[in-house]
Amino acid sequence: MSAVKNVIKDNYNMMLLKDYLKIAIKDAGFSHAEISKTPTGTRVALHVTRPGIVIGRKGSGIRDLTEKLATDFGLKNPQISVNEIEKPDLSSSVMCNRMASHLERGTAFRRATMWTMKQIMESGAMGVQITISGKLRGDRSAFEKHVAGILPRAGHHAEVIVDEDIAHVETAMGLIGIRIRIANKEKVIPEFELIKEKKKKEAKEKPVKKVEEVKVDGDVKVEVIKVETDEEKAKSESEQIAIEAEKMKTLETLEEDEATMK
Repeated sequence: MSAVKNVIKDNYNMMLLKDYLKIAIKDAGFSHAEISKTPTGTRVALHVTRPGIVIGRKGSGIRDLTEKLATDFGLKNPQISVNEIEKPDLSSSVMCNRMASHLERGTAFRRATMWTMKQIMESGAMGVQITISGKLRGDRSAFEKHVAGILPRAGHHAEVIVDEDIAHVETAMGLIGIRIRIANKEKVIPEFELIKEKKKKEAKEKPVKKVEEVKVDGDVKVEVIKVETDEEKAKSESEQIAIEAEKMKTLETLEEDEATMK
């Protein structure tokens, strides 16, 4: 087999692996995975919002996942590390999955869009753009684009600070596509900044990271990087979606505003 075919085969396997991870650990708030080959095996770094769900009770979840990656996807000696996302609301993949879950539950697409934009901007984003397309209301396909804040659209500046992801959801009307672009102002490189002031700012704002090593039965070891914060979190993404769905009912849409003005 030529080198070109080997590259195509590896990329295809990586695509299948990432699609599997999106479904298998969806409830853990899966964002993305970093896969790299080492002399001792294959290192897989999972970025999720809730590491405990991936690990499972006494490491059962991570053990089953390791066996699955080795048998079905042919990874040699997979070494899995779980990283907790510091700010899930600024991750485009996490917010795409949450918005898709709201649409699956039957939430109106404009209400879900307004709630998602509100959550992203309140978390400190510089700007956000949400594009939703498909059969939104009738038989004809349509699309809507909603923008808030400042969002660079082209150039090196946009490539550095803009995070983008796409998700698809099947509804009774048909397939709907969601595209979210988030501009994170923390990635902006300032031209001039005092070193002392920068250190003070990082000490105040940066959450404390705690590295733990969870031992599982056998030789499997999992490295977990947790972020210590004071905020209380839901135990799973399903609980998070249910909590947001209740809060979303208090959000007023444009249609409701128009009805009160008549």
